[in-house]
Amino acid sequence: MKIVMFGAGGVGGYFGARLAQAGCDVSFVARGAHLAAIQRDGLRVVSPKGDAHVTSVRASAAPADLGPADVVFLTVKMYDVDTAAASLGPLLGPDTCVVTLQNGVEATDMVAQHVGPAHTAGGVAYVAAVIDAPGVIKHTALDALIVGELDGTMSPRLLALREAASTAGFTFTASPHIRVDQWSKFARLSVFSGMTCVTRSPLGVLRGDAGLLAMLERAVDETLAVGRAAGVPLGPAVRDEVFGMYRAMPPQARSSMLEDLERGKPLELPWLSGAVVRLGAGVGVPTPTHTVIETLLRPFVAGGTPPMV
Repeated sequence: MKIVMFGAGGVGGYFGARLAQAGCDVSFVARGAHLAAIQRDGLRVVSPKGDAHVTSVRASAAPADLGPADVVFLTVKMYDVDTAAASLGPLLGPDTCVVTLQNGVEATDMVAQHVGPAHTAGGVAYVAAVIDAPGVIKHTALDALIVGELDGTMSPRLLALREAASTAGFTFTASPHIRVDQWSKFARLSVFSGMTCVTRSPLGVLRGDAGLLAMLERAVDETLAVGRAAGVPLGPAVRDEVFGMYRAMPPQARSSMLEDLERGKPLELPWLSGAVVRLGAGVGVPTPTHTVIETLLRPFVAGGTPPMV
């Protein structure tokens, strides 16, 4: 199986390195200093599960250099999805599967508009990993992928991907209900990202303050209500799972969006709390908590310091 990781950041770099370490044919679409380091020195992973160093890595900024693949994992940030999806053509063969691994719940439809539903599969990544230095991925916690066909079938290509992933040492689930899986993560992540950014605080601060905890709970309920109104069958157990994960996370846990905010980088806010507000308006569900979050963080969406007026 030939696999291309379109993006070699925390998600693409980590899972791509594990697959390559296990003997899979993996290439990377990357850019800048990170690409140069990978081409020169290979890709390194520093992890509590064991370090890895993949040498002789095929990597390029141009998808055409890598040719058609069996599976393409699209791991770019949401604000780059449209541009990236429009450049996928050289990577597509007759049965190529493009797996979306973005935060939020809109990337799958965005990619399908470019490559067609038959080439598109939904995905969910649970991993804490970042680029620590050019060519180096630092992994700290979690390493699980959930992938599913849009029609819910256990297709031959999905089963082949599961077989390839089984040797790589991370958890892989072939899901018959990927939309539910995506919305389950969205219910947790949209709130975790927004609340930690608004308060500039880790999760422990939110759990330890009654008012902030109540606000967090309201935001989760808003996200779930929007999903249900949009036709996603999110049962009562999903809410329990979301809060179970919040309870299990360490008090110092911080969202990647908070890291981006503090570093002056662009935010995925329009596809997290912003998406809850936008999608809620479309299905007639009020989202006052996410509206507050989105309004307070909007000046920082583009990164840097907001201009003085």
